[in-house]
Amino acid sequence: MSNLARKQQQPYIQPKTNIEKQARTVHKRSQITLGEKLLAGLAIAFVCFMAIKVISTQAAVYQVNKDIQKLESSIQDKKKVNADLEMQVSDLSRYDRIKKIAKELGLKMNDNNVKGVYEK
Repeated sequence: MSNLARKQQQPYIQPKTNIEKQARTVHKRSQITLGEKLLAGLAIAFVCFMAIKVISTQAAVYQVNKDIQKLESSIQDKKKVNADLEMQVSDLSRYDRIKKIAKELGLKMNDNNVKGVYEK
């Protein structure tokens, strides 16, 4: 092989040139600015505050509903007791019963002294 063939097989290397690069001061800026951080912090604080406010409001509503249900059940019990008492009053105020008790006590019926009482 000749020298010429060897030269073609070797890769061509470019001579180095001395290019002076100017040194630049690179100011690397943060991707998030202080104002953005402040806004994000305020937004997070607002969301947390509103979440707490919603939860406390729901707890108050739950408590009021629970109290209302207790009152309604108490009212139903009182209505039931009142209905029972009204039934007892109607049973005890029957004319036959009153007449029987009057006879037992020795009272006599005098039509001249009877006054009518009318309910409205």
